[in-house]
Amino acid sequence: MEGNVVTAKGPLGSLTKDFSKHHVEIEKSDGVLVVKSRVKGKRGKALVGTIAAHLENMMKGVKKGYTYKLKIVYSHFPISVHVDKDKVIVENFRGEKRKRIAKVLEGVEVKVEGDDIVVKGIDINAVSQTAANIELAAKSRGYDPRVFLDGIYVYRKEEGMA
Repeated sequence: MEGNVVTAKGPLGSLTKDFSKHHVEIEKSDGVLVVKSRVKGKRGKALVGTIAAHLENMMKGVKKGYTYKLKIVYSHFPISVHVDKDKVIVENFRGEKRKRIAKVLEGVEVKVEGDDIVVKGIDINAVSQTAANIELAAKSRGYDPRVFLDGIYVYRKEEGMA
């Protein structure tokens, strides 16, 4: 830990985050991270809680990792999904000719298993943003979502990369 740059190391890898733009001081004393705010009142307490949650997510990530599971749902046209390096490509969505592309962030692993998509990684921000990118790529715009249920939806978030 150097300044407000925190590095978490564990069996699954290491994560480094820079908290220097926030008005907090992070210190390590007796093996415990202490977050102090330079802002007084409710905003300072909220800031400390947010930074502490980020630090906790980093520790959990390098120990257990994070997994998001998404379900491919279609009624008539079978949706084809495959992974190409740092992209997830969705084809034949509602019979469309064009491909829909979702970006996979660095440090995230994506696998397609039948009608399920498994997104794994140690950084919860990158894993959840990748899952959101995939979900948004297969979004029906201009259709009643109660009738047209086609899409890709997050249905489970887990700690641990089993």
